[in-house]
Parts: sequence; C-alpha cells; structure tokens
Amino acid sequence: MRARSDVLELAILGQLQDTPLHGYELRKRLNATLGMVRALSYGSLYPALKALTAAGHIEAIDTADLPHALAGKRTRIVYQLTAEGKERLASTLGAAGPDAWEDENFDVRFSLFAEVSPEVRLRVLEGRRMRMLERREDMRQHMQAGRDRRDAWTLELQRHGLEQIDREVGWLEDLITSERRHTHEAGPGAPRTDAPGTTRPSTTTNPAEPPDPTAPPSDLTKE
Repeated sequence: MRARSDVLELAILGQLQDTPLHGYELRKRLNATLGMVRALSYGSLYPALKALTAAGHIEAIDTADLPHALAGKRTRIVYQLTAEGKERLASTLGAAGPDAWEDENFDVRFSLFAEVSPEVRLRVLEGRRMRMLERREDMRQHMQAGRDRRDAWTLELQRHGLEQIDREVGWLEDLITSERRHTHEAGPGAPRTDAPGTTRPSTTTNPAEPPDPTAPPSDLTKE
C-alpha cells in the first residue's frame, strides 16, 4: 500500500463490510478499534471517503432510502460498500506481502483477521515476527555501540523500547503457535471459535512493591 491514506481506506472498507455507517459512527468505530487512527479527525476521514467514492468502492446514500432501523428520524448520508468495494477488500486482505506487516498496516490487517484464511494470517504473523526480530537486533547493536556516550535516562528509554519489542515478539510467537495448532486440529479454512492466543505471564513489577519514584533509573552501564 502506498501511504497512510491507503491504510485508512482499507480500515474504512473493513468497517463498512457489515453495515452502512454515517461519518460520525464510522469515525467512532475506527477510533475505538484501531490504535493507528486513534487521533483520526474529520479532516482525514472525509477526504478518504471521497476518494473511495470516486473509485467506486463505496457509495453515499440517503438514510431515507434505507430500512427503518437505519433511517432514524433525521435524514443522514451514510456510506456502504459497493460490489467493487467488496472485491477490493477481499483482494487486499488476501495478499500477504511485506506491506501487510509494517507498523500501521499490520494493525489494520490484524483487526480484520477474522475475514481471511489461516494461511494468510500465518504469513502475516510470521512476516511481522521477522520484522520485529530484525528491529530488535538493530536496536541491540545501536545500544551497544553508543552506550558509553549516553546518560542513564536515555539508556533506560532504550531499554524500555527493547522490552516492548520483546513483548511483541513473544505475543506473535504465541499467536503463530496457536494458529498452527488450530489449523492442524481443525483443518485448513476452519473458522476459529476460541481465543487466538494464550496468556503470557506478566513481566510487570509486583504492584505490592512499587519502585521508589525519587530514585534514578537503573545503572545500565554495568553488565
């Protein structure tokens, strides 16, 4: 996908696949579901809706033309998928190239995993794990190369970033293992009715023993 606007357009198509939505409800669902659009504004949403309409992937319709459950007392414009939009959504979700596991796109793709095959889910999850392992190795090398020139606070921030990557790698490995097990036991293409992952033990500090807020970060210059 070429840019953030394409990621947003995919997210919109995914939200509209079940029911027509007006702009306010669509924005609310996107903000509630996807971290990458948590700060989504109407200034971002409506240009994307306009582009999708121009491409023939969605259409704007008057609620007066819809069943009474969607119409309400006040006429509104809502957006719904066209046949071309459904084909576009299916085609995009069926692809599992490198773009699918980059940061912003991965969040959208993951939120729509229920709509794709186990094979596609595995390819995307394995690609994301590969990307995060590469990122972890790069960060470790960067930290080691310049640790003598950094203060303790900067090192602590870098350590925090490395821990976040470690947690995501572990989460991805759980999901991959679970997906493979499900495919082996239920067969390819069988829908999932269980939770896709397993709960990993928490690595957070014991809440009964909070750290001293006045203390400086741990001395990371020592091995």
